[in-house]
Amino acid sequence: MGQTQDSGGEEQAPANRGSGSFGAAAAGAVFGGYRLLGRAAVPLIRAYLRRRIARGREDPQRIGERLGTPSLPRPKGAVVWLHAASVGEAVSLLPLIERLQRDWPQFSLLMTSGTVTSARLMAERLPGGVIHQYVPVDLPGAVERFLDHWRPSLSLMVESEFWPNLIAATTKTGSELILLNGRVSTASYRSWRRFRPLIATLLGQFSLVMARSPRDQRHLRDLGAAGAICPGDLKAAAAPLAANQTDLTALRAALGNRPLWLAASTHPGEDEMAGQIHHALKARFPDLLTLLVPRHPNRADAIRAALEARQLTVAQRSRNETVSPSGDIYLADTMGEMGLWYHLAEIVFVGGSLVPIGGHNLLEPAKLGCAVLAGPHTANFSEMTEGMTAAGALQQVADPQQLQAAVDRLLADAQARLSLATAAQAYADAQAGVLDRVMLALTPALTRAASRT
Repeated sequence: MGQTQDSGGEEQAPANRGSGSFGAAAAGAVFGGYRLLGRAAVPLIRAYLRRRIARGREDPQRIGERLGTPSLPRPKGAVVWLHAASVGEAVSLLPLIERLQRDWPQFSLLMTSGTVTSARLMAERLPGGVIHQYVPVDLPGAVERFLDHWRPSLSLMVESEFWPNLIAATTKTGSELILLNGRVSTASYRSWRRFRPLIATLLGQFSLVMARSPRDQRHLRDLGAAGAICPGDLKAAAAPLAANQTDLTALRAALGNRPLWLAASTHPGEDEMAGQIHHALKARFPDLLTLLVPRHPNRADAIRAALEARQLTVAQRSRNETVSPSGDIYLADTMGEMGLWYHLAEIVFVGGSLVPIGGHNLLEPAKLGCAVLAGPHTANFSEMTEGMTAAGALQQVADPQQLQAAVDRLLADAQARLSLATAAQAYADAQAGVLDRVMLALTPALTRAASRT
């Protein structure tokens, strides 16, 4: 989103502005202490990982990867390592991975992520030949084992969090390190400014910093990444979410012409709001169906119980339940099917925005020509929100009452629905080109990595 004039492939490492000699010395002492604490904390981290396994938040079959022990052999030749923290970041890397495979076939590709959900999704969506591993926890020993095995020639990170051991150890191996889609929220920026020497030291390890928006670029430059560029938001490069055509055809046949709307990626509080809105609108639209897709499917049973307590009829996707002609809520509690719901619905509320979560990706429904609604809490996608609002491609609501009124209007007024959806599609189409700009900026580093093999 929004290319700046200096968004070409700059090769200079960012300068650590404003840290000063005392600040640099203090930063070095802090990171030295962090490494010492990390070596002493190994038993505590192992216990922490065991607790996470018990809660289903780690994969017990692959827990060794989190401690830096690989589960797969390293391929011969040069390896490009791409790291994404969780689902959204991992998905944003898929178009780049496909382009790297096409244009730079001499590299093997290794992708890491940190969550069970992202690993499962990548198992389904990564192109053939790409290796997935869990990223090691930020302990010196775990990081060293990981890097000793994989020996990346080039390392690309999509992060809004910075892990000191991982960053420092990567650069010590001689691997060039690049930050993609760099994001610093306003709150994080204010916090980091108080400790600028620390963040400047970390940013100084990156040979190139690419910001996802002009605002992030300004933040990163002020924090020490003086050469940060802004090719745009990698999330804009993703292809429209796909849908299983058999399932889509069957659902359309089953639902017929019922009016419906979608509450997507909802968080606690928003599920109840969706149920209340459905209950209120049902008198005006007796055949109304609400599609509800919780951000975390493991909450589905609790959501169902709360909705049924409001006398709403619920069909649950994970239980293979069919929506009855009089059913109220279709609870879509499966992974990897968001494209199906965006293809099915014309009106979409994107969750994480009526509660203070920071919102989710608004471009995904826009790319599929949906009329997009969101609440006020969209800090994670602030530039996207502002751009879409200015283009008439998004209607932002302040509270559940305004969301209800917006859904009511769009259900009743086909022209208003079409106008908002058309503007959303046009805005999404205008974001094309970010992947070309990212690849252009990466080309010098890829060339250097290839020459070292």
